[in-house]
Amino acid sequence: MRTRILLLLCTVANMTLAQQTQKPPLHGKNWMAVTGKPLAATAGATIFQQGGNPVDAACAMLAATCTMWDVLSWGGETQALIYHPKLKKVIAINALGVAPTGATVAFFKSKGYDFPPEYGPLAATTPGTAGGLCLMLAEYGTMSLKQVLAPAMQLAAGYPIEAQTANSIEKYKAMLKGWKYSSKVFLTHEDGTREAPEAGEVFMQKDLLVTLTKMVDAEQEALKNGKSRKEAIMAANDRFYKGDIAREFVRGSQEQGGLITMEDLANWKPRIEEPLHTNYKGIDVYKLQQWTQGPMLLQALNILENFDLKSMGYNSPKYIHTVYQALNLSYADRDFYYGDPNFPPEEPIKGLLSKEYAKQRAKQINMEKNDAMAGPGDPYPFEGKTNPFLDILKQRGFDPTPGKGSALPAHDRQLAKADVLPIDEAYMDRLWRGTTSVEAADTSGWVVSITPSGGWLPACIAGKTGIGMSQRMQSFVLDPAIDPFNVIEPGKRPRVTLTPSLALKDGKPMLCFGVQGGDTQDQNLLQFFLNMVEFNMTVQESVEAGNFNTNQLWLSLGGTKMADRKPRPGSILLPRNTPESVKKELEKMGYTITLGDRTSGPINAIYFDWKHGSLWGGSSNNGEDYGIGW
Repeated sequence: MRTRILLLLCTVANMTLAQQTQKPPLHGKNWMAVTGKPLAATAGATIFQQGGNPVDAACAMLAATCTMWDVLSWGGETQALIYHPKLKKVIAINALGVAPTGATVAFFKSKGYDFPPEYGPLAATTPGTAGGLCLMLAEYGTMSLKQVLAPAMQLAAGYPIEAQTANSIEKYKAMLKGWKYSSKVFLTHEDGTREAPEAGEVFMQKDLLVTLTKMVDAEQEALKNGKSRKEAIMAANDRFYKGDIAREFVRGSQEQGGLITMEDLANWKPRIEEPLHTNYKGIDVYKLQQWTQGPMLLQALNILENFDLKSMGYNSPKYIHTVYQALNLSYADRDFYYGDPNFPPEEPIKGLLSKEYAKQRAKQINMEKNDAMAGPGDPYPFEGKTNPFLDILKQRGFDPTPGKGSALPAHDRQLAKADVLPIDEAYMDRLWRGTTSVEAADTSGWVVSITPSGGWLPACIAGKTGIGMSQRMQSFVLDPAIDPFNVIEPGKRPRVTLTPSLALKDGKPMLCFGVQGGDTQDQNLLQFFLNMVEFNMTVQESVEAGNFNTNQLWLSLGGTKMADRKPRPGSILLPRNTPESVKKELEKMGYTITLGDRTSGPINAIYFDWKHGSLWGGSSNNGEDYGIGW
């Protein structure tokens, strides 16, 4: 009996994570900077120490991570949420590039694609990160671009490259050799057995340093001519998108077969938008609009509000099943109804985020087994409209009518079983394809959460700019039957996985949190949030806690054929230390299990401890993510 009690106590301790974390929690009385690389976190800390605010620090970390190729580059895209304490408002930044001139369904289908390609010049949307950084800094920062870019410029001049990036270069060297500007930058030992830099080798990017210097020179010249701080920063922005930087970028892109034109760059602008949000048990959670996957986390929270999750127990079979089913329903809606709101048709986002719609979706959950045929619902009645796409849904085999259930889409039926659609290394690479996250805050109440991406290795560099082009075009669809809102079109933004997060409680900042990992991002962020809110974990416990992932969704990245992206019904990733009893129960419910050692993300987060007037930082033990507080 005594042995049984001890075993029970050990199990409870494991399930509630009442133990020392692998990484210590961060504490700060003044500020906190957390991101994907230690040197980039140091860049943020440097700016804070120089008197910058969290926007300044976040911009410095963003610039540093791009320069360090932390699964992104300067040619990628930037998505951000900012809490402005004086305005008491959450502000959304949309710095996602658009499909260039000539990027049409007919063009890509003529080349035999089911989706736009993963890599190379034809995968590139217009670059957004430079414009997003300039906009954020000009509107909400306090420092000059010269000050904020100083750490990144020092890195471009040469920094000791870490093993993760160096080994990625070596892994993809064959592809990099196909692009002469990429080969010149990355393959520093072309005659050696290993052609990539070695870990610890000082890696220099002369062309990128010239590009960043040109931006700073444009700012400084504008200041000399009497322009304001904001005007001077936007002068640097104009040199990037309309001046000599743009000309070389376009020349280098087109030389290698890309579509981007000078007009595409000059016409593109980042946007300041209103975020979307929901209230979960008194906590307001904010996400970007439906051009990201972020609203599906809000949908999942709305569904889960109808269940007593705490009583189920952390990662119990019932809890895992309930959250998995809520995720599947939310992903099904994401996969069919999300897209760029600036292009028709208009997404039914009001209906999708309706609490009444969530109640309807919650009633669809079978608590006894996995629904391998979960499909899109019909949110239109919840905003007083008739669904114009019912015929497409029925042609695919779905019937979203309440009470009718759903059927597996016709083009999925032949490939529904896990043994036909394997969870292999290539699939997991497409599922987890990463980026980084940037979190910054201070105790005055400023908060910044950024999930930038694009231009990851193997990146095609545009000419002598040193800038890796985005690969985000692959997130469009060519078949409107998959998602009529996300069909590629020149000037349109693809629906992306990138998804920063903010939460407020009692009108004050509570949390900012972000994670890398493609389609798994909002899965991991949802569980992180529930770990804190439902299971009273600290922020560090929560970022390290073992999560599960569903593969029952359409992948947003990777592959050029339908089979590469189709859902894997019932496929679930569990932490390797999941008890056998939990695994057996889930198998009885229709799940196919794979196991992972670290399944937390990696998540980065900052928690506001208003009781003590301090900040808690969390940085996952899964990856190179790092934070500094003071």
